[in-house]
Amino acid sequence: MYGLIAVGYTMVYGILQIINFAHGEIFMLGGFGALFVYAWTPALRDISLWAALPVLLIAAVLVSVATAVAAERFAYRPLRNAPRLAPLITAIGLSLFLQQVVFNFFTLPGRSMGVSAPVPFPQLPGTPLHFGSVTVSHAAILTVVVAAAAMVALTYFVKRTRTGRAMQATAQDPKTARLMGIDTDRIIVIAFVIGAVLAAVACVTQGLRLGTVSYNMGFIAGLKGFTAAVLGGIGNIQGAMLGGIVLGVAESLASGALPHLPALHMFGGAVWKDVWAFVILIVVLLVRPQGLLGERIADRA
Repeated sequence: MYGLIAVGYTMVYGILQIINFAHGEIFMLGGFGALFVYAWTPALRDISLWAALPVLLIAAVLVSVATAVAAERFAYRPLRNAPRLAPLITAIGLSLFLQQVVFNFFTLPGRSMGVSAPVPFPQLPGTPLHFGSVTVSHAAILTVVVAAAAMVALTYFVKRTRTGRAMQATAQDPKTARLMGIDTDRIIVIAFVIGAVLAAVACVTQGLRLGTVSYNMGFIAGLKGFTAAVLGGIGNIQGAMLGGIVLGVAESLASGALPHLPALHMFGGAVWKDVWAFVILIVVLLVRPQGLLGERIADRA
């Protein structure tokens, strides 16, 4: 899941060299888009969730993509030639704005205002798989399968298609790419769209795993996704996925393995997982500042 979110960060940064801190909220809105369709479409609840899943994914993708395209057009494009601090502050403001919109629109426990979903986020049926003392849910398997398929498709798209090569050219030198006839505005929108699609899919799989979505889930997920992108090497698509895997495995080991080690048991458990995740990030950046697979950012000085 972290890897899917990180790809959105690394693609936008690779082309525009801005950090889209609202990407976490684009992730979150995808989950609410899927929940909205599922909750207010009784026909979907009357069929198998596996059959309804494509509809939920399409709804999530449409909401996330619409939000990402609007953000690029009205929040980032006017600041494209502004100092880098301006789009950064704008991204933070947009992130808080989207959080509050969802907070005010949907009813939360203890609040009388807003719209209340008649059902919680659905969970995939079936008995989880057991490998010794390890339990793996169907939603977790779905996340891995989707992430692998997305990486194969995205790698082919970037390296083998005309649009993908145009994205590489725009990332390397947008002014020269424009002179060579590439519609850089269109390429930038495509980068936002791809990131939004992957983020929406990631949120749906997390909702299927946890059985819930919340208005503030995008903040920590976005922060972890950005961390994964930096860990793998900002601008490097494969590095973003690798960084997400490393981050997720580190958190899982901190939560599940360290409590059983006599020397480190006091530093394990869920409350320590974020600590160990960022300790690994700091160590990797101290030893290899360009990330695990290296940055892929053109020098535009």
